[in-house]
Amino acid sequence: MTSILYEHPLNERIRNYLKLEQLFTQTSDCLQHSIVTSHNTFFSSIFAILDTLERNDIRGDMIKDLEKLEQNLVIWSQIPDVDSAVIEENLSNTVALSSQLKKASPHWLKLKDDKFLIGLKQRFAIQGGNSHFDLPQLQFWLNQPTKQVEQECQQWLAHLQQINDALKLILRFVRQRAKFETIASESGFYQDSGEGLILLRIKVPCGVACYPTISGNRFRYSIRFMLPCEESGRKYAKQAITFQLARC
Repeated sequence: MTSILYEHPLNERIRNYLKLEQLFTQTSDCLQHSIVTSHNTFFSSIFAILDTLERNDIRGDMIKDLEKLEQNLVIWSQIPDVDSAVIEENLSNTVALSSQLKKASPHWLKLKDDKFLIGLKQRFAIQGGNSHFDLPQLQFWLNQPTKQVEQECQQWLAHLQQINDALKLILRFVRQRAKFETIASESGFYQDSGEGLILLRIKVPCGVACYPTISGNRFRYSIRFMLPCEESGRKYAKQAITFQLARC
Protein backbone atom coordinates (compact mmCIF):
# COMPACT_ATOMS: atom_id res chain seq x y z
CA MET A 1 0.00 0.00 0.00
CA THR A 2 1.33 3.42 -0.92
CA SER A 3 1.95 5.95 1.84
CA ILE A 4 2.29 9.69 2.29
CA LEU A 5 5.67 10.69 3.74
CA TYR A 6 5.84 13.53 6.26
CA GLU A 7 9.10 14.92 7.63
CA HIS A 8 9.64 17.19 10.61
CA PRO A 9 12.97 18.77 11.69
CA LEU A 10 13.88 18.88 15.37
CA ASN A 11 16.42 21.69 15.10
CA GLU A 12 16.86 24.89 13.10
CA ARG A 13 19.74 23.51 11.03
CA ILE A 14 17.71 20.65 9.59
CA ARG A 15 14.74 23.00 9.16
CA ASN A 16 16.85 25.20 6.88
CA TYR A 17 18.14 22.16 5.01
CA LEU A 18 14.63 20.87 4.29
CA LYS A 19 13.50 24.34 3.25
CA LEU A 20 16.39 24.62 0.80
CA GLU A 21 15.78 21.12 -0.52
CA GLN A 22 12.19 22.00 -1.40
CA LEU A 23 13.25 25.27 -3.06
CA PHE A 24 15.88 23.50 -5.17
CA THR A 25 13.28 20.91 -6.19
CA GLN A 26 10.95 23.69 -7.29
CA THR A 27 13.60 25.38 -9.45
CA SER A 28 14.48 22.05 -11.05
CA ASP A 29 10.83 21.21 -11.75
CA CYS A 30 10.28 24.61 -13.37
CA LEU A 31 12.94 23.86 -15.97
CA GLN A 32 11.12 20.66 -16.92
CA HIS A 33 8.24 22.80 -18.18
CA SER A 34 7.89 26.06 -20.04
CA ILE A 35 9.69 28.81 -18.14
CA VAL A 36 7.14 31.26 -19.60
CA THR A 37 4.43 29.75 -17.39
CA SER A 38 6.64 28.72 -14.43
CA HIS A 39 8.94 31.74 -14.15
CA ASN A 40 7.18 33.15 -11.06
CA THR A 41 7.88 29.97 -9.09
CA PHE A 42 11.41 29.74 -10.51
CA PHE A 43 12.49 33.24 -9.52
CA SER A 44 10.62 33.19 -6.19
CA SER A 45 12.50 30.00 -5.31
CA ILE A 46 15.87 31.42 -6.40
CA PHE A 47 15.34 34.55 -4.29
CA ALA A 48 14.16 32.47 -1.30
CA ILE A 49 17.33 30.36 -1.57
CA LEU A 50 19.51 33.48 -1.59
CA ASP A 51 17.65 34.98 1.40
CA THR A 52 18.03 31.72 3.36
CA LEU A 53 21.76 31.57 2.60
CA GLU A 54 22.23 35.22 3.59
CA ARG A 55 20.30 35.07 6.86
CA ASN A 56 21.78 31.82 8.13
CA ASP A 57 25.26 30.36 8.30
CA ILE A 58 24.26 27.49 6.02
CA ARG A 59 27.76 27.13 4.64
CA GLY A 60 29.26 26.85 8.12
CA ASP A 61 26.67 24.25 9.16
CA MET A 62 27.29 22.23 6.02
CA ILE A 63 31.06 22.26 6.50
CA LYS A 64 30.64 20.94 10.05
CA ASP A 65 28.21 18.23 8.89
CA LEU A 66 30.52 17.20 6.05
CA GLU A 67 33.48 16.99 8.42
CA LYS A 68 31.47 14.75 10.77
CA LEU A 69 30.38 12.62 7.82
CA GLU A 70 34.00 12.32 6.69
CA GLN A 71 35.01 11.05 10.15
CA ASN A 72 32.16 8.53 10.16
CA LEU A 73 33.00 7.27 6.69
CA VAL A 74 36.61 6.66 7.74
CA ILE A 75 35.34 4.66 10.73
CA TRP A 76 32.86 2.70 8.60
CA SER A 77 35.60 1.86 6.10
CA GLN A 78 37.28 -0.24 8.81
CA ILE A 79 34.22 -2.46 9.33
CA PRO A 80 34.76 -5.99 7.95
CA ASP A 81 32.90 -6.88 4.72
CA VAL A 82 31.87 -3.26 4.13
CA ASP A 83 31.44 -2.18 0.50
CA SER A 84 34.75 -0.34 0.13
CA ALA A 85 33.89 1.10 -3.29
CA VAL A 86 30.73 2.79 -1.98
CA ILE A 87 32.53 4.13 1.09
CA GLU A 88 35.40 5.44 -1.03
CA GLU A 89 33.06 7.18 -3.47
CA ASN A 90 31.11 8.91 -0.70
CA LEU A 91 34.30 9.83 1.15
CA SER A 92 35.75 11.38 -2.00
CA ASN A 93 32.56 13.40 -2.62
CA THR A 94 32.44 14.52 1.01
CA VAL A 95 36.05 15.74 1.05
CA ALA A 96 35.65 17.52 -2.30
CA LEU A 97 32.45 19.32 -1.27
CA SER A 98 33.91 20.31 2.09
CA SER A 99 36.98 21.80 0.38
CA GLN A 100 34.83 23.71 -2.11
CA LEU A 101 32.62 25.20 0.59
CA LYS A 102 35.65 26.36 2.58
CA LYS A 103 36.78 28.66 -0.21
CA ALA A 104 36.73 32.35 0.73
CA SER A 105 34.14 33.45 -1.83
CA PRO A 106 31.14 31.12 -2.32
CA HIS A 107 29.92 30.81 -5.93
CA TRP A 108 26.36 31.81 -5.00
CA LEU A 109 27.50 35.31 -4.03
CA LYS A 110 27.91 36.09 -7.73
CA LEU A 111 24.12 36.01 -8.07
CA LYS A 112 23.90 39.06 -5.80
CA ASP A 113 25.77 41.07 -8.45
CA ASP A 114 23.59 39.99 -11.35
CA LYS A 115 21.85 43.22 -12.45
CA PHE A 116 18.92 41.42 -14.05
CA LEU A 117 18.22 39.37 -10.92
CA ILE A 118 18.65 42.42 -8.67
CA GLY A 119 15.97 44.29 -10.63
CA LEU A 120 13.58 41.35 -10.42
CA LYS A 121 14.22 40.64 -6.74
CA GLN A 122 13.21 44.15 -5.71
CA ARG A 123 9.84 43.78 -7.44
CA PHE A 124 9.29 40.16 -6.33
CA ALA A 125 9.65 41.35 -2.73
CA ILE A 126 6.51 43.49 -3.18
CA GLN A 127 3.07 41.89 -2.96
CA GLY A 128 1.89 41.57 -6.57
CA GLY A 129 4.95 43.45 -7.75
CA ASN A 130 6.01 40.81 -10.27
CA SER A 131 3.26 41.57 -12.77
CA HIS A 132 4.35 41.98 -16.39
CA PHE A 133 3.41 45.68 -16.48
CA ASP A 134 5.81 46.30 -13.57
CA LEU A 135 8.61 44.23 -15.10
CA PRO A 136 8.92 44.91 -18.85
CA GLN A 137 12.51 43.61 -18.68
CA LEU A 138 11.14 40.23 -17.56
CA GLN A 139 8.60 40.20 -20.40
CA PHE A 140 11.41 40.97 -22.84
CA TRP A 141 13.62 38.21 -21.39
CA LEU A 142 10.85 35.61 -21.54
CA ASN A 143 10.42 36.30 -25.26
CA GLN A 144 14.05 35.63 -26.14
CA PRO A 145 14.93 32.33 -27.88
CA THR A 146 14.04 29.39 -25.63
CA LYS A 147 17.56 27.97 -25.74
CA GLN A 148 19.04 31.28 -24.56
CA VAL A 149 16.54 31.58 -21.69
CA GLU A 150 17.14 28.01 -20.52
CA GLN A 151 20.90 28.48 -20.71
CA GLU A 152 20.75 31.55 -18.47
CA CYS A 153 18.59 29.66 -15.95
CA GLN A 154 21.14 26.85 -15.89
CA GLN A 155 23.97 29.35 -15.37
CA TRP A 156 22.21 30.85 -12.34
CA LEU A 157 21.62 27.40 -10.84
CA ALA A 158 25.24 26.45 -11.51
CA HIS A 159 26.33 29.07 -8.97
CA LEU A 160 24.21 27.24 -6.38
CA GLN A 161 25.31 23.74 -7.36
CA GLN A 162 27.86 23.31 -4.56
CA ILE A 163 25.22 24.08 -1.94
CA ASN A 164 22.72 21.77 -3.63
CA ASP A 165 25.21 18.89 -3.91
CA ALA A 166 26.28 19.22 -0.28
CA LEU A 167 22.64 19.41 0.79
CA LYS A 168 21.73 16.20 -1.05
CA LEU A 169 24.67 14.30 0.42
CA ILE A 170 24.05 15.43 4.01
CA LEU A 171 20.30 14.77 3.94
CA ARG A 172 20.79 11.36 2.32
CA PHE A 173 22.94 10.22 5.24
CA VAL A 174 20.65 11.86 7.80
CA ARG A 175 17.69 9.93 6.41
CA GLN A 176 19.66 6.69 6.42
CA ARG A 177 20.30 6.96 10.15
CA ALA A 178 17.10 5.10 11.01
CA LYS A 179 14.76 2.53 9.51
CA PHE A 180 10.98 2.80 9.63
CA GLU A 181 9.20 0.92 12.39
CA THR A 182 5.49 0.35 12.85
CA ILE A 183 3.81 2.35 15.62
CA ALA A 184 0.28 1.74 16.87
CA SER A 185 -1.44 4.77 18.39
CA GLU A 186 -4.61 4.01 20.35
CA SER A 187 -6.10 7.50 20.29
CA GLY A 188 -4.38 9.39 17.47
CA PHE A 189 -1.59 10.65 19.73
CA TYR A 190 2.02 9.57 20.24
CA GLN A 191 4.96 11.09 22.10
CA ASP A 192 8.48 10.06 22.98
CA SER A 193 11.93 11.37 23.89
CA GLY A 194 13.72 13.30 21.17
CA GLU A 195 17.18 13.04 22.71
CA GLY A 196 19.82 12.69 20.00
CA LEU A 197 17.28 13.08 17.18
CA ILE A 198 17.31 15.70 14.44
CA LEU A 199 14.60 14.52 12.03
CA LEU A 200 11.33 12.59 12.22
CA ARG A 201 9.98 10.76 9.16
CA ILE A 202 6.40 9.54 9.24
CA LYS A 203 4.60 7.33 6.74
CA VAL A 204 0.80 7.22 6.79
CA PRO A 205 -1.10 4.88 4.41
CA CYS A 206 -2.97 6.80 1.71
CA GLY A 207 -6.21 5.07 2.72
CA VAL A 208 -6.09 6.61 6.21
CA ALA A 209 -8.04 9.90 6.12
CA CYS A 210 -5.85 11.84 8.56
CA TYR A 211 -2.48 13.56 8.72
CA PRO A 212 0.10 14.10 11.50
CA THR A 213 0.94 17.41 13.14
CA ILE A 214 4.30 17.30 14.89
CA SER A 215 5.72 19.50 17.61
CA GLY A 216 8.85 19.13 19.65
CA ASN A 217 12.59 19.58 19.85
CA ARG A 218 15.69 17.53 20.58
CA PHE A 219 14.39 16.71 24.08
CA ARG A 220 10.84 15.55 23.39
CA TYR A 221 8.36 15.38 20.54
CA SER A 222 4.67 14.60 20.06
CA ILE A 223 2.62 13.50 17.07
CA ARG A 224 -1.07 14.37 16.96
CA PHE A 225 -3.18 13.07 14.08
CA MET A 226 -5.79 15.37 12.64
CA LEU A 227 -8.90 14.86 10.49
CA PRO A 228 -10.09 17.32 7.82
CA CYS A 229 -13.26 19.09 8.95
CA GLU A 230 -15.50 21.29 6.79
CA GLU A 231 -16.70 23.33 9.78
CA SER A 232 -13.46 24.06 11.62
CA GLY A 233 -10.86 23.09 9.03
CA ARG A 234 -9.54 20.20 11.11
CA LYS A 235 -10.24 18.25 14.27
CA TYR A 236 -8.44 15.75 16.50
CA ALA A 237 -8.44 12.12 15.42
CA LYS A 238 -9.32 9.96 18.42
CA GLN A 239 -9.36 6.53 16.81
CA ALA A 240 -6.55 3.98 16.74
CA ILE A 241 -4.03 4.74 13.98
CA THR A 242 -1.10 2.64 12.80
CA PHE A 243 1.74 4.42 11.07
CA GLN A 244 5.47 4.07 10.40
CA LEU A 245 8.11 6.19 12.06
CA ALA A 246 11.83 6.66 11.44
CA ARG A 247 13.72 8.53 14.16
CA CYS A 248 16.83 10.02 12.58
